[in-house]
Amino acid sequence: MNVEIKETKEIPPESILELYKLNKWSSAEKPNLLYQALIHSNTLISAWIDQKLVGIANAISDGHLVVYYPHFLIHPDYQGKGIGKKIMEAMQNIYGNFHQQMLMADEKAIGFYKKCGFEKAGKTESMWIYQGNDH
Repeated sequence: MNVEIKETKEIPPESILELYKLNKWSSAEKPNLLYQALIHSNTLISAWIDQKLVGIANAISDGHLVVYYPHFLIHPDYQGKGIGKKIMEAMQNIYGNFHQQMLMADEKAIGFYKKCGFEKAGKTESMWIYQGNDH
């Protein structure tokens, strides 16, 4: 499987929307806002097999100390094949020396992020203004 990892904001909106729908992320219900959020991120990394978008992740950062990874999705048919690891390596090439790297993980993603070196930060709690179904 030949996976191409790209740092680009030139991704067809319909490819993004398909990936979010397949992963059942509620942000797919707001396609225009989702697209704008992604292309205005500090960094947007995508994974491609041929012309098919199979993974995407973005980063929001102050550019010096702190980075937050809000979105990290792999096409369900391609999960567990090392694509997420390649995307995270691309992010680490950019942000690996930052003081804080943060993300929110739930369900089966927790194990993946632990393998990437992430851990619960002390006695912190995630706190949101949250509609209850957001991803």
